[in-house]
Amino acid sequence: MRIALGVSYNGSRYQGWQSQPSGNTVQDQLEAALGRFAAEKISTTCAGRTDAGVHGLMQVVHFDTRLQRSPNSWVRGTNAFLPRDIAVHWAREMPNSADGRPSFHCRTHATARRYAYVLLQSPVRPSIEAERVGWVFLPLQAHAMQQAAQALLGEHDFSSFRASGCQAKTPIKTLHRIDISFTPAGHAAMREDHAMPCGYWRFEFEGSAFLHHMIRNIMGCLIYIGQGKQPAAWMQQVLQARSRDAAAPTFSPDGLYFLGPVYDAHWNLPSSTPAFAWLPGSPL
Repeated sequence: MRIALGVSYNGSRYQGWQSQPSGNTVQDQLEAALGRFAAEKISTTCAGRTDAGVHGLMQVVHFDTRLQRSPNSWVRGTNAFLPRDIAVHWAREMPNSADGRPSFHCRTHATARRYAYVLLQSPVRPSIEAERVGWVFLPLQAHAMQQAAQALLGEHDFSSFRASGCQAKTPIKTLHRIDISFTPAGHAAMREDHAMPCGYWRFEFEGSAFLHHMIRNIMGCLIYIGQGKQPAAWMQQVLQARSRDAAAPTFSPDGLYFLGPVYDAHWNLPSSTPAFAWLPGSPL
C-alpha cells in the first residue's frame, strides 16, 4: 500500500530535505524514524525539496509498505522516533488503481506549490525568532514591491533567479500568485524617533514549481526595490535578462517556509497543519 504523510520541520540545523551522506537532513531523520517504527527499510518521496535552513509547514511525502497500521499509529509511532524539530501531522492510506498499483504520487500529482517568506523589519536583529525569520533594518515600501511582483506573474523563463547548481530540466515556470503584507509589531516596538515601524512582512508565493534558490533570489530583488535601491521596473529588466548576474544577491534562507503542495480535492488530503497559525501575518 502507499501511505502519504504531512510533515512539518524547523530546518535550521539540517542540510535541507534531500538525503546526504552525513545523515543530517530531514529525509534521513524521517526515514530512520519510519524504519524504526516499521522495523523495515522505508524510502520516501517528497512533494518539493527544501534547501539547508529552510523550514516546512506541510511537506507531503509518500512511501510504500506491506505493513498494516492505522493512520494514527503511523503518526504517533513515527513521531516517537523523530527529533523534536520534526513532526508528522497526518497519515493517509492512498487508493490503488484498478490494476492494484498505487495511483497517488505526491510530486507529480501536485497542481501547485506554496511558500511563504517571513521578514522582520527592525533596527535590531531577531533574537527569539533567530533562524526563523529574515531581517532588514531599513524600511520597505509595499507599493513598489507589489508593483514589481506583478512582472513575475504568469509563465516565464526564470533563469535570472536560478542557482547555478539547479537541476531542473527547464527554467520555464508559472507563478500564479505573489501576496505581500505587513503586520506592525505595535507602538512598543517603534524606534525612539518613530522613524520606522517595526513588524513582520509576509511574502506568499504560489506556482507550478520553483527552481533552486528561485524564491530567495526573488526576495533579494524585492528587498532592493522595497528599499529604493532599484525602481519597480527593474524587476522586468532582471527577468528579461535571463542571467543570474542581472539579479540581486541570494537572500537568507532563515524566513523561508514551504507551505506545501496543492492537490485536487478528490485526493482528500489536508491543506494545512496547526503550524500555519504560528506564522506572523495573514494566513492563506
